[in-house]
Amino acid sequence: MSQSPTATDSHQDPDVHLIHLSGRVIYLIGTAHVSQESADLVARVINEQRPDAVCLELDEKRYESLAHRKKWEQLDLKEIMRRRQLATLLINLLMASYQKKLGDKLGVQPGAELIGAARHAEKLQIPISLCDRDVRITMRRAWRATPWYRKMMLLATLLASMFDRSEVSEADLRKLRDSDLLSELMAQLGRDLPELKEVLIDERDTFLAEKIKATPGDKLVAVVGAGHVAGIREALTADRREQMEDISRILPAAPAWKALGWAVPAVILSALAYIAISKGMAVAGQNLLYWILANGIPAALGAALAWAHPLTIAGAFVSAPVTSLTPVIGAGYVTAFLQANFRPPVVMEFERVLDDMNSVGGWWRNRLLRIFLAFILPGIGSMIGTWIGGYEILTNVF
Repeated sequence: MSQSPTATDSHQDPDVHLIHLSGRVIYLIGTAHVSQESADLVARVINEQRPDAVCLELDEKRYESLAHRKKWEQLDLKEIMRRRQLATLLINLLMASYQKKLGDKLGVQPGAELIGAARHAEKLQIPISLCDRDVRITMRRAWRATPWYRKMMLLATLLASMFDRSEVSEADLRKLRDSDLLSELMAQLGRDLPELKEVLIDERDTFLAEKIKATPGDKLVAVVGAGHVAGIREALTADRREQMEDISRILPAAPAWKALGWAVPAVILSALAYIAISKGMAVAGQNLLYWILANGIPAALGAALAWAHPLTIAGAFVSAPVTSLTPVIGAGYVTAFLQANFRPPVVMEFERVLDDMNSVGGWWRNRLLRIFLAFILPGIGSMIGTWIGGYEILTNVF
C-alpha cells in the first residue's frame, strides 16, 4: 500500500500540513509551545475536523504534569539521588524555567496548545494518543550521547538563557515557526551539537511518526512542535518500526569511560603502594595526606560557596578523597544528599523554583536550588583536587 504523503493543501493555514497516507488523512500541526496563536489554531482545527483521534507530542509523565498541574514539590529528591539523576533533573528544570519565562511574557503557559488539544478532544469525546518518548529516556540518552565538553557548552548556554532579559513577542514566535528559519536552526544545531540533535530531534521524529501511524483512525490531528514537522513528514513515508526498540532504551555508558573511571583510582592506589615499598611508609603517608587535603579542601570550599550546611561542608571534606577513588558515586551526590537532609526545601521553595532560577540570588535563596549548588560546586572542587593530588603523587613515583 502506498505511503507517499501529499503536499499541504493551499487553503490550509501554513502551520497545518494535510497529509494523505495509505488511505488515511493526517492534519499535522506545527506549533510553538508558548504561543497563544498555536493554542487557538489547534482548537480550531480539532473543532472543524472532528478527527478519529488527536495525537500529541507528550509522554505520560509530561501529560500528567500538564493535565493535573503536578507541582515540583511532589519530587522525591532522595529517589532521584539514589538513581543518580540530579543532572537530568537540573536540565529539565532549566528548560522548564526558560519556557515558563517566555510563557509569562506572552500570557500563555508552556504546552498550552497541547493540553488545550487534549481538553478539546475529551470534550468532543475524541480519543487522545500520547505519542512522544518518555522524557526521562530522552534526557538520559541525550546526556549519555553528548561528549563532556559539549555538556559543559550546553549547561553554559542553558544557564545564560536563564538571565536573558530580551523580550519575545508573538511575531518573533511566528518567525520561529517559519519552515526556512527552522531548517536553518536545525542545521545549526546539527553542526554545533550533532549528538544532541540526533537524540532530541531525529530520534523523536521517528518515534512520533511511528506512534502517529500506529494510532487507530482514518482521520487524525497530530499536534507537534514546529521543529519536528519536517522530520516527521519524512519519517511518515518510511517504515522505521525496527528502530523503535533501540531508541526506546537508555544508552549504556561508553566502555572507555567505565574503564577510565576505574583506571584513575587504580593508578593512584598503585602509585601509593609503590611509594610505600620503594620509599617507605612515612613518604607514602605524606603523599596520602596530600591526596586527602588536595581533594577535601577544594570540595569543602565548593560546599561553602554553595552556602551549604556546616555538616555538609564537613561531609564534602571527608567524602571527596574517598569518592575520587571510586567511580560508583561522586562527591557531589554525597554533599547533595547531606544538604537535602540538613536543609530540606519547604513547599514554597518548590513552588517558586522556576522563577528563582532566573536570578543569580535566587539560586542561593532557594533551598532546592542550593542542593543543586551543593551537588555541582563540591563536585568541581573534587575533580580539581583529583588532578592536583594525582599529579603530585605520580611526580613522586617518577
